[in-house]
Amino acid sequence: MKKLLASTALMLALCGPTLAQDYVPDPAAKQGGSIVMTYKDDVATLDPAIGYDWQNWSMIRSLFDGLMDYVPGTTDLRPGLAEKYEISEDGLTYTFHLRAGVKFHNGREMTADDVKYSLDRVTLPATQSPGSGFFGSIKGYDAMVGGTATSLEGVTVVDPLTVKIELSRPDATFLHVMAINFSSVVPKEAVEAANGDFGKMPVGTGAFKMKEWTLGQSLVFERNTDYWRKGEPYLDQITYEFGQEPIVALLRLQNGEIDIPGDGIPPAKFTEVMGDPAQKARVVTGDVLHTGYITMNVTAAPFDKVEVRRAVNMAINKTRIVQVVNNRAVPATQPLPPAMPGYTKDYAGYPFDAEGAKKLLADAGYPDGFETDLYAMNTDPNPRIAQAIQQDLAAIGIKANIQSLAQANVIEAGGAGTAPMIWSGGMAWVADFPDPSNFYGPILGCAGAEAGGWNWSKYCNPELDKAAVAADSMSDPAKTADRLKAWSDIYMKVMEDAPWAPVYNDQRFTMKSDRMGGADALFVDPIATVNFDYVYVK
Repeated sequence: MKKLLASTALMLALCGPTLAQDYVPDPAAKQGGSIVMTYKDDVATLDPAIGYDWQNWSMIRSLFDGLMDYVPGTTDLRPGLAEKYEISEDGLTYTFHLRAGVKFHNGREMTADDVKYSLDRVTLPATQSPGSGFFGSIKGYDAMVGGTATSLEGVTVVDPLTVKIELSRPDATFLHVMAINFSSVVPKEAVEAANGDFGKMPVGTGAFKMKEWTLGQSLVFERNTDYWRKGEPYLDQITYEFGQEPIVALLRLQNGEIDIPGDGIPPAKFTEVMGDPAQKARVVTGDVLHTGYITMNVTAAPFDKVEVRRAVNMAINKTRIVQVVNNRAVPATQPLPPAMPGYTKDYAGYPFDAEGAKKLLADAGYPDGFETDLYAMNTDPNPRIAQAIQQDLAAIGIKANIQSLAQANVIEAGGAGTAPMIWSGGMAWVADFPDPSNFYGPILGCAGAEAGGWNWSKYCNPELDKAAVAADSMSDPAKTADRLKAWSDIYMKVMEDAPWAPVYNDQRFTMKSDRMGGADALFVDPIATVNFDYVYVK
């Protein structure tokens, strides 16, 4: 174990490049005020071990905390419930020192026992957490999911304010795992008292606590006056109203009745909103950790030839497709989105070059092109995007028959390997946490290429898999730059092999009322969607 504040590597772990300078709140921010946010659909659960959709993600982050956190509006890690931590020389042991005096919403002080309980709970099969797999590197995880243990061997309570977590393998993503909602610390007594309904009776240490919930109608959060980050949050109350159609929510925003339309700008109204200076002034734009792409099944002709796959990349007019979605995205050059660490900024991707694409097809033995199937989800705008792709492919001699199907059917075909090409829209990858590894294993690695996996191109490069393991074994924060370079190299090799044609990276467009204060980045937070801890009423 490195001695506290004694080594360069540990200094970096505590205050170096992976942990950016903490957030400086808006000096004009003031306490008080209530806001209203609308959604079309109700929330299913507020249990951090269970909730896993875009709508409840930011709500859960407002109610709970984990050992690690992110600087608001960024993808930069910062300490959360852990005041500081140490990493062993071999990268296998993390020792977290907890903040003293942190209280749950029920008034009890949080201890290391609560951290141990929470990590055990999220990995117990009985909890049925969709996030259990994120903890696979913790020693004893396999025994937990296999049902031969009821407590993680690798998580040890050292004293009331210290918890030690041992890994079975080095994992450079582990601090990010400790910052995701599934790692939130919960009180055992509140979970047990809820008798299986903790998702409706949440108790955490977060900046807000639940005041009341009228199912199907509204959910009210109130400020946690005992919050451990002194002076935060600023808002006294957040009211979420459900059952609001997005167009109605937009009208209510225009009338000053609500502050944030949770479902965003209705597609049918987007051009109107952006063309009206008064409405456009309320629009906030931010990056999303998302890439929309076309997969090509590399295990079957004609896509078993790299020249064909490169030709498809060169045939796609990405700028035109972005126009199909009202310019709510930017053309993609690679699997990683621009906001993701490890993104290769100086890589331009394949050029839009129909003549060059035709030459590649001829070189591959298809001078007259070929016929294939393009699968796409049948909800707007995906059929229109598929048609644009179809037209681009036709220009180089590829006749793509569109198979417009329900999401479940497209996913099934992709997993089974029966779809030659898939437009991923509506199902495209959005990162669980801001680390480049999250875009590889499930959708480009060999493990994801197995039957039923999300690697629909069935691309498997064992050498890249080895490189990915090596990159994620670089757990010393002092090697962060080297690790990101390694991931950049991996994705550049993926682009050489061209199992995908990356098409666009989504951008988030939301709106806020004139009375809302706080940096724009808080309203399009890449981690929390909206970071309510720091926004305020002017």
